[in-house]
Amino acid sequence: MTTINDPAVVAEVTDLYLKYEEALCDNNLEVMDSLFWDAPEVVRFGITENLYGGDEIRNFRQNRPNPKIEREISNLKVVTFGKDAATVTLEFCRIINGVEHFGRQSQTWYKFTEGWKVASAHVSLLPV
Repeated sequence: MTTINDPAVVAEVTDLYLKYEEALCDNNLEVMDSLFWDAPEVVRFGITENLYGGDEIRNFRQNRPNPKIEREISNLKVVTFGKDAATVTLEFCRIINGVEHFGRQSQTWYKFTEGWKVASAHVSLLPV
């Protein structure tokens, strides 16, 4: 039977997600890249882009017009399945061009031999 939300695994993935959030807001490409699975199968659906594979995700991040992201996150939820799979969901608020926007984000994490990696990610804004 699969253990749901083993406290040690939840803590480990939560810490990794918070490391990712800090890297995202600081535009730390090295840390963000290290936490995403570097494979053709990884997917990141962003606010305005659909990215397939590690190369597309890296290229997008390197060429982002506004690399620093300031946002407040809320409702961070980490759900783990056994010791090797997890989902992370959250809501966020960002000011874009002086307008407050609310959005949501989800990630699927998997623990490979080299450690936990994001295998799929989705970010979207709610209508203003």
